[in-house]
Amino acid sequence: MQQPYLVGITGGSASGKTTFLNRLLAAFPEDQVCLVSQDNYYHPRDQQVLDEQGVHNFDLPASIDSVAYAADVLALSQGQEVRRQEYTFNNAAATPKQLVFRPAPIVVVEGIFVFHFAEIAKLLDLKVYIDAQEHVKLHRRIIRDRDERGYDLADVLYRYTHHVAPTYEKFIAPYKHDADVVIPNNQHFDKGLEVLVGFLKGKVAGGA
Repeated sequence: MQQPYLVGITGGSASGKTTFLNRLLAAFPEDQVCLVSQDNYYHPRDQQVLDEQGVHNFDLPASIDSVAYAADVLALSQGQEVRRQEYTFNNAAATPKQLVFRPAPIVVVEGIFVFHFAEIAKLLDLKVYIDAQEHVKLHRRIIRDRDERGYDLADVLYRYTHHVAPTYEKFIAPYKHDADVVIPNNQHFDKGLEVLVGFLKGKVAGGA
């Protein structure tokens, strides 16, 4: 198998990364691309930092097992298969799956801290930043956390104001300037996606 080409994709919370990633993956045969998401590397709830109000803050770099994440990305870059249990965001109704990450010509490494974690960032061949305006991200976050994670509006707004926004300013936004590609996603990302897909298909065809 050809040497995997590692693509890091980041952006603020609710910038639309998941939708973008789904469209990106759909453009390739399953055996040509592997997605490794930061979402599956959270520390257990009892290890998460509590803020001054006693609320768990899942929006800090410390909330992620960056050592395990970096080790798995490194393993995939070396052509090794990786297995990990799905993280279900403390949703009691969800049954975690056993995830299998298989090496592929394109390995997509996704998460809000993938540029911040130096051990991961140094492995990336291409850095892509998904950008969106603050009010757009807040609207998306309200819908997502209500529908997928069962949070009420007050909880979502509290976390956004005290956790999400400060983290974005300190640990995510500064890395926008390190990105090779910045894709705006306030309304759609179609042109940016088209460019990225064309570039990556060229990498696959050319053996990266």
